[in-house]
Amino acid sequence: MAKPPTIYFILLLAASCFFSVEAISNVTRRRKSFYIKGIAYQPQGTQILGTVTDTSSDNPFLEPDTFTDPLADGAGCTRDLPFLQELTVNTVRVYSVNASLDHDSCMSTFSSAGIYAIIDLALPLNGSIDTSSPSWGTNILDQYLETIHVFSKYDNVLAFNVGNEVILTGQTAVAAYIKAAARDIKAYLNSIGSSALVGYASIDGDSTFRDPVANYLSCDPSNTNSGSTSIDLYGLNNYEWCGASSFEASYAGVEADFAGYNVAAYFSEFGCITSPPRLWTEVAALFSSQMSDVWSGGVAFSYFPATSSQGQFGMVNISSDGTTVTTSADFTRLQAQYNVTSPPTTPSKGSSSPTYPSCPGQNSSFAASSSLPPTPNLAACQCLESTFGCHFNPPISNYSGLIGPLINTACGGSCNDIGGNGTTGVYGRLSGCDPTIQLSFTMNEYYELNGMNPESCSFGGNGTVNPLGASGTAAAMAAETSCVSSPSATFVPTLPSTFATASSGSGSSSSGSTSAKNGAAPLIARDHLLDY
Repeated sequence: MAKPPTIYFILLLAASCFFSVEAISNVTRRRKSFYIKGIAYQPQGTQILGTVTDTSSDNPFLEPDTFTDPLADGAGCTRDLPFLQELTVNTVRVYSVNASLDHDSCMSTFSSAGIYAIIDLALPLNGSIDTSSPSWGTNILDQYLETIHVFSKYDNVLAFNVGNEVILTGQTAVAAYIKAAARDIKAYLNSIGSSALVGYASIDGDSTFRDPVANYLSCDPSNTNSGSTSIDLYGLNNYEWCGASSFEASYAGVEADFAGYNVAAYFSEFGCITSPPRLWTEVAALFSSQMSDVWSGGVAFSYFPATSSQGQFGMVNISSDGTTVTTSADFTRLQAQYNVTSPPTTPSKGSSSPTYPSCPGQNSSFAASSSLPPTPNLAACQCLESTFGCHFNPPISNYSGLIGPLINTACGGSCNDIGGNGTTGVYGRLSGCDPTIQLSFTMNEYYELNGMNPESCSFGGNGTVNPLGASGTAAAMAAETSCVSSPSATFVPTLPSTFATASSGSGSSSSGSTSAKNGAAPLIARDHLLDY
């Protein structure tokens, strides 16, 4: 297998000596190579009781239904910075951000301290690719693009994650949608000249599940050695090392499995709590030459309190007035381990460009197609919506719970036009549209089948007849063909004009007042190799 790539970034700020690995996109600080020494930085939201994203022991967390954006809390970032510096971290991973808020203060504070951010683009509930009912549509794409737009002015964004623990054992078809998201987000980042990496954070599992998922996310379906659909940064949420373990007992297997992996890799979460106290002795192994040719450090979980079915992962407590930080023994032990880490300062292998192999075949453990969903096309979806004789028009603003049941009612026996299958690689011509447009489509189909009887457009008061819509089945089919002329097309997505206009004069715009410029200098392109 090909050796992992070395991708360098230039940094101007002198800092602690972090070290290079072959697998990650390296950042150099005065000829010292960057290595992710991170911590998860996300206050825990309220959770939906009885709802989990995965029932395996690898994911003990309930699904949150709210979140707090830590990068919009300037006072909080200033409060926390001394403690992050005590840990000597150079990266924070943030799981949910609000694109409508101002992040200048936090991003500038962290940049001045040489701290990067890995930002997850998904949001709780309806703002992510769903494991059991996946889609890659305009609503999720636009949300991702809006977040990237807001953060693109900052110089210390290391990566954007398109998903976290979405692909699960027995539910691997969703990988096709994650890969499509990586393709489109990567194309957009290239189009705006951003060097931020496209990442994915994977749940751990048996190697028969874990390895094909990783290989699929970094493969080339076209067999032309193209990285256009590949992630740049693979994260593994790994909690194998518990208590006073050892490299041989906990990490030797995963090290061997990823020895020839073709893109950057790191532990996107680590820090087992099932054998307390957390000694953090895995830090020495993770930052050692035993792992430095493959793994590029990791992100300790978690700075803020994080309660799970297994216990408490947090390392600090914040006072009720939000002004005071109290550290725990977990924090002190991690601080001790992070502070004594002395990894290599130069790569053990020469720099090389990544190669992108063919995609793994399907088997009993992995069932994702190399045929990916198309790029969501907002213009085509809106064009088609304007032709519907029956529209979804709910009388309430909180209508997310209505869409699924109403689609099931309107579809009847088949929803092929709005659905997709990540295993067969077949996607309906409206599979990339917003769920509300998909619902309007199915309601209109039902309306047409019932002779355009106004009562057949009611759907319990949630539908409205559009007198300007296409009249008759033939006209509706012609409109569909005209609006969605290339249903399988892929292209470089663009920021929705409504968001670009709305943000042009705000503190979150690209012309905002305090773009971070002091610490972490701009990264260079992800595919550029720079040797010293």
